[in-house]
Amino acid sequence: MNLPKIGILSLGCPRNLVDSESILSRLSFKKYPIVDIAKADIAIVNTCAFIDEAKKESIDAILDLIDLKKQGRLKRIIVYGCLVGRYKEALIKELPQIDAFVGTISLKYENRTFSLVPRHYAYLKICEGCIHKCSYCAIPNIKPHFMSLDIETVLKKVEVFSKNKLSELNIIGQDISGYGIDLYAKKALPKLLKKIVHKAKNIGWLRLLYLYPNGITNELLDLIAGEPKICKYIDLPIQHINNRILKLMNRHTSRKAILGLLDKIRKKIPDAAIRTSIIVGFPSETDREFQELLTFLKNARFERLGAFIYSREEGTPACNFKKQISRNIKLARFNALMSQQQAVSCQVNRSLQGKVIDVLIDEKEKDSFYLGRSQHDAPEVDGLVYVNSQKKLKPGAFIKARITGTMEYDLLGENIYEYS
Repeated sequence: MNLPKIGILSLGCPRNLVDSESILSRLSFKKYPIVDIAKADIAIVNTCAFIDEAKKESIDAILDLIDLKKQGRLKRIIVYGCLVGRYKEALIKELPQIDAFVGTISLKYENRTFSLVPRHYAYLKICEGCIHKCSYCAIPNIKPHFMSLDIETVLKKVEVFSKNKLSELNIIGQDISGYGIDLYAKKALPKLLKKIVHKAKNIGWLRLLYLYPNGITNELLDLIAGEPKICKYIDLPIQHINNRILKLMNRHTSRKAILGLLDKIRKKIPDAAIRTSIIVGFPSETDREFQELLTFLKNARFERLGAFIYSREEGTPACNFKKQISRNIKLARFNALMSQQQAVSCQVNRSLQGKVIDVLIDEKEKDSFYLGRSQHDAPEVDGLVYVNSQKKLKPGAFIKARITGTMEYDLLGENIYEYS
C-alpha cells in the first residue's frame, strides 16, 4: 500500500519549528514519505497566533492550501499549532475545507529526528508555556500550563545530537529560566546545563534562547561565564524601562532591577552580547515615557535588539486597557527606536574592526564568499559574517576570521584558519 506523501509548512518561531520536526519524525518513523509541500498529498500547516501579523500569515497560508485542495493538488489539509489552540471552535466553523485541527503534541523523546534546519545546528525545546502572565501576551491563553521536559529525556536528546556531531545546539522555550519548577519544585536550568555540557562532547556551541529577567541568577551567569561551550549571548527581553509601564505589563520588575541586572551581566561576562526585545505603543504610553525608553536604550547599548509594535490581542488584560495608542503614533515610535538602534549597532560593529573572532560557517554564498555567524548571533535572528576564504569551507566548520569591514548589522571578514 502506497502511503500518502506529506509536506509541512512551519510558521512562527523556532519553538514551532521543533514541533514541526517532531511531527515529521513521527510520520517518517511510520514510513510516510516526507516531501516538499508543493508535491504533497497531505499538507500540514503549523501556525502561529502570537500577534496580528502572525495570525494573518497563518490564515493566508491556510487559504492558499485550500485553493490547492480545490484544484485537486491536495487531498487533505491539517492545521496545527497556536492558531488552533487559540481559535479552534471558530476555525472549525469558518473553514469546513480543513480535514483536522490539532492543538499541541507531546515534548517526549523521539527515537528518530527529522530536521528542518541545516544539519550542523539544531533546536532543543526543554519547556513549553510560560510561568508568567504578562498583560499583553496571548501565550497563557494558547498554552495555559508550564511544562518542562524531565532531565533524563533532555539528556537522551543531547546524546543523539552529540552522536551525530553538531556545531550548535540552541536550547529554547518561552522562558527557559523557569525550567524544572513544575517537575522539581524549583528552577533547575543551571543543574540541567551542567549535565548537558557533560553530554555534549561532540557539540560545539550551546546557545540559550529566551531568559526572563527575574530568572537570571548569579549561578546561571557564573556558569555561562565559565563554560566555553555556552555562547556568551544573553537573550533578555525587557519590553520597557518605565516603572509605570512595566507594572501595567505585569512584568514583576522595575527600572532599578533591570539596570542592576545589566550591570551585573557586564561585570560577570564582559564579552557578552545582550539581546533584548522592546514593545512600543503599549496602552497609555506617553511621549515622555517613550523618550525615557529611548534614552535608556541609547545608554544601555544593547548589542542585539528587536522591537515590536504593541498588538492588541483579544483575551489579554491589556486588550481592555484605556488609552490605546493610534497606529500612526506606534509606527512613528517604532521607526524612531529602530533608527536609533541602527546607529548603536553600527558603533558596536565598528569596535570589532581588525579583531579576530570565532565564526561558524552556515553556507556558501558564491565564489569564495561564505555566510557565517559569531557566537553573538542566533540563527535566522541576528546578523551575519560575510567571510572571504580562498580555502573551501563546509557548513558547520568553525574558523578564525579577521574582521575587515562592518555594516549596520553584519560584518565582513577573511578566513585566517579553520580549527574544527
